[in-house]
Formats: sequence, structure tokens, C-alpha cells
Amino acid sequence: MCAIHQPHLLPRLSVMAKVLAADVSVVLDDVQHARRDYQHRARLGALNGGSTRWLSLPTSLPNGRVTLIRDTRLTDPARSRRRVEGILREQYRASPFWHAFAERLHVLLDQLDVTDRTAEITEASTVLLLNEFGWTGRVVRSSDLVARAGRTQRLVDLCRAVGADTCLCGTGGSRYIEPGRFAKAGIEVRLFTVPDTGVWAGARALSAVHGLLVHGPEAVAGAALGTPPGSGR
Repeated sequence: MCAIHQPHLLPRLSVMAKVLAADVSVVLDDVQHARRDYQHRARLGALNGGSTRWLSLPTSLPNGRVTLIRDTRLTDPARSRRRVEGILREQYRASPFWHAFAERLHVLLDQLDVTDRTAEITEASTVLLLNEFGWTGRVVRSSDLVARAGRTQRLVDLCRAVGADTCLCGTGGSRYIEPGRFAKAGIEVRLFTVPDTGVWAGARALSAVHGLLVHGPEAVAGAALGTPPGSGR
């Protein structure tokens, strides 16, 4: 079973839940970067019902609007490192789970010392969270696989490339995929959604960091593993 998604900075909890339910996570890094998406920014909640806040990493597009996600660059990695560490601390230092998380945050911060590739930073942020939740699957980049053009055909080919017989699909993807192409390839499409209450409050808008530091990794991972595809509908 695989989940296919574009790389996001500290992904939303709804995205992370889909990955936790899969065996393979295919990071779609060879499609066009979207400035107003989550590819270089994350929305953070606040403890005790405070205001949400964006954590954004200034990013340049070497090829203009057609720049692929894998080719985007951070304009100032050192400044981005300070922003990641500082803003997360400001938002969540009062959390009982903060100190344990802060000790492992170096996995992401160290990447900001060695690369200016936005996709590598977002991947590191995703792996950090997956490790927090105890996920044991594998992460694969779409740019390392062979897939044909076309929205649905690309996804079908990526599933085949990783040997998946099931593709978990979020509400966004369900609007444009052609189920018949998957069926013809012998691949099942399962719609994946999460509820709107409890651990999942704000899951579609807020980074998984929020759920992690409000409820703790065990509570979130337990809820994710107990949430079957389509449970939010």
C-alpha cells in the first residue's frame, strides 16, 4: 500500500496520517512548485487556543514558475535554520513534549547546514515526524522512478514501480484521478480522510507538529493506526 504526495514542510497531520497507514511513501518531487502551497511553509497552531502562525522558508525558483520542486532552492539556509528552531520554540516550548522533540529536531536543523535544496529539507522534516510516530515504512522519490506523463497515469506507474497494489488517495487527489486506469492496472484506490474532532482537530490545516506537541506521539500514532480509510466521511 502506498501514499503519493508532494513534499511539504512539516506536513499537515492529515497527510502524515495517510503516510502512517501506508507501507511506502512516494514523494512527488518532479512536478511544478506551487508558491502558495505547503511545499516551503507550514501552518503552526498555538497552545491554549492562541493564533496560528506560518513558518515559511524563503525559496527561489531558478527556472521561474515552471521550476520543479526538486530544483527549488532556499535563499538563505542559515536564516531558515534560525527560523525553524526559533518559531517552533516560541509556539511550543510550553508543551510537555517539547524538550524531547527539541532534542531530535537536530535531524532537520543539520540538513539546513549542508543543503539549500528545499525538497531535501521538506523530506527531512517529514522523516523527522515519521520517526516520532514510529513509522517503519520506506520513503521513495518520484524522480528516482520511471513514470509516464499525465496525472493519473503517473500515479499508476509510481504504484507499479514500488510494487503497490493499493493507493491511498486524499480528498484533493480524488477530484482528478481516473479510477478506471487504476482498475485496469490491478491497483485499488482507497479514499483516505480523517475525522474533525479530538486528536484530528485542525488536521487538514495544521502541521502534524501541533498534534504531536499537544497530544504526544503515542496518542497521535495510536489514533492514526486506528483510523481506517474513509473514516472522516
